Amino acid sequence: MKLMDIDSEHLGIPEAEYHAIVRMPSTESARICSIGDTVVISVTKEGVKFSTKDDIGTANIVCRHNSSVDKPEEATTVEMNEPVSLTFALRYMNSFTKAARLSNLVTISLSKELPVVVEYKIAGRMDS
Repeated sequence: MKLMDIDSEHLGIPEAEYHAIVRMPSTESARICSIGDTVVISVTKEGVKFSTKDDIGTANIVCRHNSSVDKPEEATTVEMNEPVSLTFALRYMNSFTKAARLSNLVTISLSKELPVVVEYKIAGRMDS
């Protein structure tokens, strides 16, 4: 049997410029993503707003920029080049929040033209 010798390149994630980057406690993110079927994540200069609506009712949670807390892992920081508002299915976001036990901090990068990036810092491995 002939085997194919495929010369493959390393496929990586291309560098991208995101319009908004939110860093927040991972436990807070996991709590927010536990209600409803879809979530609208809106980032403005006031902070980040998580909105959901289902048969029971609606929920709106706003996290404001607060880097002046005593513990850095409890801080919420928002970097924004332009306002972003995107809708996501919570069944997918809940898959990401299962990693909340691995890290105290989650970074969510959002842009209208790009997929959401959810990063958890694990043992000093995240650059930023």
